[in-house]
Amino acid sequence: MGFLAAWLYRVHTSVALAVQRATMTWLPGLAARLVFASVLLVYFYKSGLTKLGDGVLGIFMPSDGAYAQILPQIYEASGYDVSQLPFLPYGAIVLAGTWAEFILPTMIVLGLFTRISSLGMIIFIAVMTYVDITGHHVEAATIGAFFDGNPSSLMADQRLLWVFPLLFLVLQGPGKLSLDTLLGGRMRRRELYY
Repeated sequence: MGFLAAWLYRVHTSVALAVQRATMTWLPGLAARLVFASVLLVYFYKSGLTKLGDGVLGIFMPSDGAYAQILPQIYEASGYDVSQLPFLPYGAIVLAGTWAEFILPTMIVLGLFTRISSLGMIIFIAVMTYVDITGHHVEAATIGAFFDGNPSSLMADQRLLWVFPLLFLVLQGPGKLSLDTLLGGRMRRRELYY
């Protein structure tokens, strides 16, 4: 029995290492980006669209709804009148938050400046969660709690799962199938000629 167990262990280890060697430079980063794209890309795009102002220049003039979503207490304190709020810092915060919902997810999916984009998205999700809790006063059931045995809480459990592929990308990078790798290779080749 000991020989069989040792043989099975060696076969298992050999196969696992072969699979790891064949996939570790491209599959995990690609998978993390695909998970992010399939779960969150459209979510953040739709959320960003609700913040755009009217017309072509709406990307530079966020809607009143953007202020209500991003700075709810400040928007309320202004009497729901955006013209009463100075651009610095409030307008700039709302504009940056609106653009972040388009730019960061796109960069992550393409694998462009992936580590910093993923870190930015983690920070964005943390700020979004803070605003939801303190500014929009979501209920405790919506917030949930870790290790509560209920995996359906919209904030604690769901957002932890949102952050996991992003954390992987921050720590491990996007993998070989990314614009980061493509651009990095071009930069290295260009350095050879100078």
